[in-house]
Amino acid sequence: PEPVFRLGTEEQVPYRMAVHPRGDGLLCAFPNGCRLVRWESPEGEDSHSLVLRSDQEALVKLKDVGLQLAVSFSGEGSILATGGEDGHLRVFKWPGMETIIEDPDAKTSVKDLSFSSDEKFLVVNRSSGPSRVWDLKSSEAVANLPREQGEIFGFCRFSTKSDNSQILFVTAMQGDYGKIISWNTTSWTRIGSKKVTRDAISAFSVSPDGTLLAIGTIEGSISVLGSRDMRVVVTVKKAHLGIVTTLAFSQDSRALLSTSFDSTARVTSTESPKSDGISLWSMVLAIILAILVYYYMQHKEDLLAMLPQ
Repeated sequence: PEPVFRLGTEEQVPYRMAVHPRGDGLLCAFPNGCRLVRWESPEGEDSHSLVLRSDQEALVKLKDVGLQLAVSFSGEGSILATGGEDGHLRVFKWPGMETIIEDPDAKTSVKDLSFSSDEKFLVVNRSSGPSRVWDLKSSEAVANLPREQGEIFGFCRFSTKSDNSQILFVTAMQGDYGKIISWNTTSWTRIGSKKVTRDAISAFSVSPDGTLLAIGTIEGSISVLGSRDMRVVVTVKKAHLGIVTTLAFSQDSRALLSTSFDSTARVTSTESPKSDGISLWSMVLAIILAILVYYYMQHKEDLLAMLPQ
């Protein structure tokens, strides 16, 4: 497929991106700060054509703030959060850019952040220390989620369960294992954890319906797991030749997009392979049972004679 539009960024490479959920633009994080790119569909043109333009005025407060390692809009698009390599957390109302939270921390870098679906909470993972939960109405930190010995937190994602309650998932490395930890979002206590890989986790995503989790590793492999029991549904070893950088589920949760440092993108079905009719193990069991029955019928008298009288 051909791109519908190209926008040059000169010599600067965008490190992180966040798309506004209501179509208000694309936020790009560059080494020296952030820019907003808006898109327009020219009137009278082909419906698939698109024009991108850089909005120089929208992100004045993020113009010279250095590299932002985490950028995200809330689900409704009314809040923007960025976390810097320098440890500075900034949260704004959108589009007015009024400050909600500002938390400088020169000792750590912000690794990841995630909004709850009701826009009440923001969880922030840093390069060291606990995960911190912020109340977006009071602009106060309401919980610190502690690490267990040897854990290094990585990614964080809120997810909505079938009863509309929420759960928080956090990835961590502990020794040689990558694990996923689940947290109660009322008491902010751990409710479960499971080791899921022996490689470092480089990407993480939760499906829109909350039923699936996906991890990507530095070895280029991807795995899809059930969110309730964290059992593996699909695994693709060496799906990419390089580090998996991004994972995103389709809206119906039936497909997973992955991208990598090797400049490849892949779409993987998230549905577990199903056999047509009887499974292989059932067939093997039936054959063994038939052999035993046949042997018994052929040697019935001999077998009965061997029984104690």
